Amino acid sequence: METASTSPSKASEGPLAGVRVTELGSFIAAPLMARTLADFGAEVIKVESPRGGDQNRGWGKKEGGSSYSWYVMARNKKSVTCDLHLPEGQQLARQLAAKSDIVVENFRPGRLAGWGLDYATLHALNPKLVMVHISGFGQTGPYHDRAGFGSIAEAMGGARYLNAEPGRAPVRFGFPLADSVAAIYGAFAAMAALRHAEQTGEGQEIDVALSEVVLQLLDDAILAYSGSGFIRQPSGLTSTHVVPSGTYPCGDGHLVVIGGNSDSLFRRLMKVIGRPEMANRPEFQANAGRVAHAEEINGAIAAWTQTRAAASVVEDLNANGIPSGPIYSTAEIVEDPQFRAREAVVDVFIPQTGRSLTMQGVTPKLSRTPGSIRWTGPDLGAHNREIYQGLLGLDDEQIEALHQKGVI
Repeated sequence: METASTSPSKASEGPLAGVRVTELGSFIAAPLMARTLADFGAEVIKVESPRGGDQNRGWGKKEGGSSYSWYVMARNKKSVTCDLHLPEGQQLARQLAAKSDIVVENFRPGRLAGWGLDYATLHALNPKLVMVHISGFGQTGPYHDRAGFGSIAEAMGGARYLNAEPGRAPVRFGFPLADSVAAIYGAFAAMAALRHAEQTGEGQEIDVALSEVVLQLLDDAILAYSGSGFIRQPSGLTSTHVVPSGTYPCGDGHLVVIGGNSDSLFRRLMKVIGRPEMANRPEFQANAGRVAHAEEINGAIAAWTQTRAAASVVEDLNANGIPSGPIYSTAEIVEDPQFRAREAVVDVFIPQTGRSLTMQGVTPKLSRTPGSIRWTGPDLGAHNREIYQGLLGLDDEQIEALHQKGVI
């Protein structure tokens, strides 16, 4: 199914229609947060340097003059150029903030204050303004002025420590985990603050730290250490926290993930793999006993999966209500009928490439006011005239003068 229009003609669609967001961010976290809002109808004005724009335009593989990442990260947004290093550019940013509901940024803490774009200044112009700061360590604390990327947050937030084989160095996540989670938290917080602003007329600042959102993913690891001194260790392909739950090799060379970690699921799983006697052993009736015998249990499961093709394993387990699934590459994701049926992946026409390509759809699904992909990442400065003239009221002569000075 093909979706998306080739122009921003449907920008009012979605539950956030009428909400204006100025994005001063770059790279991943702030842009992904703003794109999440744009997917649900917010008007997102992305402010980019007139000299090349967001570096994400050039990251990774490219087609049609921009990276594939750009088309999905900047979809549904409007692009204006503005050099924030110049006084005239800073003034344009202040004017945009004065007409916005939300400003999101992910510069190093203190940078915007040096440009006269701190919250106190913008709040004086727009008391209802919600401003979201996304940074490595937050706006306060002894590390606040450190440069911080998502990889550092994943390391110091504990995620990298656990993402390893026992006794081996942690491996890098194959996607921007910390940035993505920060974007989701930022979008949620912005909506909460926007509701407060609509009810009271009071805007506020939101401080999202990449390192702190990673902590939220650690479930009881911190509490367990505090209460008992237990330090959770990497477990590799299987879990040492709940058993059985892990990744198992199949006879055709593929891998499957199986979750049989509740008492009833464990008993069903043992019967499916032909080991009913294990389901009845007293020491295996509760998770604590299974954890103590994890190697034996996981070995029995692996011995069964290695005799069968992955598709057969998944089919038999799902037929018996046991959670399982293959480990997909992107090629398999794109072809999966479940993802296609729910438009979790969709084909979108991208004007710059002259053809349709597949990207992630909009999530989550809203029954009455769903989000949509209305257009993909715009060309640099594509909306300069629309925003500077139509929104800020600059005339042709003023716009040309700013252009000649290199401000836009």
